[in-house]
Amino acid sequence: MGGAEVPPGPTTPLLIACALGIERFALRTGRRGGEPGPGPVSIIRSGMGPRAAESAVRQALGRPGAGGTAVIASGFCAGLEPGMHPGDLVVAEETRDAGGTTACTGTGLLVDALVRAVPGRTVHTGPLTGSGHVVRGAERAGLRAAGAVAVDMESAATLRTAVRTGPRPVAAVRVVVDAPEHELVRIGTVRGGISAFRVLRAVLPAFHEWHRSLLLPRR
Repeated sequence: MGGAEVPPGPTTPLLIACALGIERFALRTGRRGGEPGPGPVSIIRSGMGPRAAESAVRQALGRPGAGGTAVIASGFCAGLEPGMHPGDLVVAEETRDAGGTTACTGTGLLVDALVRAVPGRTVHTGPLTGSGHVVRGAERAGLRAAGAVAVDMESAATLRTAVRTGPRPVAAVRVVVDAPEHELVRIGTVRGGISAFRVLRAVLPAFHEWHRSLLLPRR
């Protein structure tokens, strides 16, 4: 399953899904520079965990006029690679969990747009894995050994549900708030959280750029 081959319509609504109120606040109040996308943009708070994400996305995409809506899963995540820092960005090439794997659309375009929107921040790409609980210690090492670069609780469920409700472009962009050398239980949590929040506030122009690119002819 995946969204990479989806042909967009003349206009494409965009749905941005996040789990937490603070994530939605950052996205809604952040820097909105750049041209808007080719259709209306909605930012929803799904609540924490894969079941909440599935329910919220299914409800949002079941509304009239939601056919073909592009979907981005966003918010914070835990980085799995050594050397990651709070405020780094993760652009998923695919999301994966026990329910399957979902291919993401326009990963390279998103990376380029984020580099412009948040200069100086490292952007990581690779598989983004889903979990039903907070992942720590040896479990993180196991996910990293399986090839994942980051983990969160909602992205995989969000994108899987999105493509099951109909063909559409999908993507996942997360900001690292917790990393192997910067775990949330440590003293640097507050500083790392502020850094990640500021980065999340700056990503919306990149989402608009990706959204607009869906109308461009594919080569």
